[in-house]
Amino acid sequence: MLTVNIICIGKIKEKYWTDAIAEYRKRLSAFCRFNIIELAEEKDNGARIAAVLDTEGKRILGALSKNSYVVPMCIEGKMLSSPELAEKLSDVALSGKSTVDFIIGGSRGISDEVKARADLKLSMSRMTFPHQMARVILCEQIYRAFEINSNGKYHK
Repeated sequence: MLTVNIICIGKIKEKYWTDAIAEYRKRLSAFCRFNIIELAEEKDNGARIAAVLDTEGKRILGALSKNSYVVPMCIEGKMLSSPELAEKLSDVALSGKSTVDFIIGGSRGISDEVKARADLKLSMSRMTFPHQMARVILCEQIYRAFEINSNGKYHK
């Protein structure tokens, strides 16, 4: 069974976001081992953005699973349709990888070091979303991908 992790900077406090994520976590349990790994957001305290990104990047790299397929969510990443994401997850599973690590950076983005580790840089849209919403959207799209791959009725 494939393990899917969302590694993200920061915590979600609002109940409506955590409830939505909990619902997708429950649904995904039928298809994969699903985890959300929340890492501390670096306080900038006047530090340069590059220094903040570097610190958060080291945390992200330290949280990656060994030999995982790494997918940072980047504005400059590739945009995939839902069926294309489903096909990508299927291909990853068939390639022998047992874990996919999706990454959502903090409000300042993702370090170049993390992007360099990427197997696929993925963009949700050319639009900008709050990080909490991006996490819910990513959970939904991962669930949709598994439904597509199992010929479920969820994706029409």
